[in-house]
Parts: sequence; structure tokens; C-alpha cells
Amino acid sequence: MCRKSILMPLSQMILKVEQEQGGLMRILGVDPGSRITGFGVIEIENGKLRYVTSGCIKMKDKALPARLRTIFEGMSEIIENTEPDAMAIEEVFVSRNAHSALILGQARGAAISAGVSKGLSVGEYTALQIKKSVVGYGQADKAQVQHMVRTILVLDAVPQEDAADALACAICHGHTLEHNHRMSKQQGRGTQA
Repeated sequence: MCRKSILMPLSQMILKVEQEQGGLMRILGVDPGSRITGFGVIEIENGKLRYVTSGCIKMKDKALPARLRTIFEGMSEIIENTEPDAMAIEEVFVSRNAHSALILGQARGAAISAGVSKGLSVGEYTALQIKKSVVGYGQADKAQVQHMVRTILVLDAVPQEDAADALACAICHGHTLEHNHRMSKQQGRGTQA
């Protein structure tokens, strides 16, 4: 399921947010890339999802270390401006090109480092988990993901591909947090009886 980068149980994190913010939680989703990194911020309140912002960090043709710095600084600025409670990021999918996967892993690391340095917990999800959570089908294509993100968040227009993937990641994390919260409440009721 979801692996955490900062060790705090999800149910404890939700409880903390409920106590501090009256149940409102803000999630930053990230679609990492070494040329374009998508981001999307949503809010969840009482099970309802609301769009906050989204976009892309685009890197010019620079050397990889300079692009990683751009990702780290861009994500840091987004975190400062949007003040999320948690971050969700897509895991690296390794297919045929190991070199590309290594570069993507470094871009992902730069984004995660920005989140962790700002004290965010980080949920990690596979593309299959994200697509299944948002579209209901793990092999969905980009257009299907964009359509469902637009529908779920009631957007006026279809978001750009990388931003839609980031919003989908945030939605997936929100669904996971909500599910885990409901399960912990049910378990709590079961032990009190």
C-alpha cells in the first residue's frame, strides 16, 4: 500500500489534523520528472475533495544537478505557498531503460527531500494504485486520468497531463487516508464493546 517517509501512523496524522484544523487536510501530490514535474494541491474536509492549485515545474536543458536543484527549490516554494499537511508522490516504474529510471529516481528524491525538509509526511504510490483509485482501472491511459481528475474535482477544464497525474496522486492519498481513518475508527469501536 502506502509507505511513509516520516514515521507517523496515518490514523495519528489524521487525528492531529482534525484537532488542529477542524478536519481540513491539505495534500500536495507530485508527479516527478527530470524535465517536467507536475504538482497538484487538494483539500479534504469531511470526505469532500476540493481543488486548490496545480501546475508544473519545467526545467530547461540544463545539466541534471541543476534540474534537481530546480525541482527542490520549486517544490520548497510550492510547499511554503500552499502549506500542505502531507505529500504524495508516484513511485518509479522501472521498465526497459534503467538509465531513465535512475534519473527519474533522482528527480523524485529531490521532490521528496523538499517535502521532508519542510516536515511533511510522504505517501508513495505506484501508478497502478493511483489509476485504480481515481479511474477504477489500473491500466487507464492519460486521457482517462485527466477526465476523472476534472470530474472528481469539478474543474472547468482538463488539467495538463503532469498536473493531472499529480492531482490524481493527491486524490489517491486522500482516499487512502480516509479509508485508514474509517478503519481505525471501526477497530476502536470493536475494542470498546
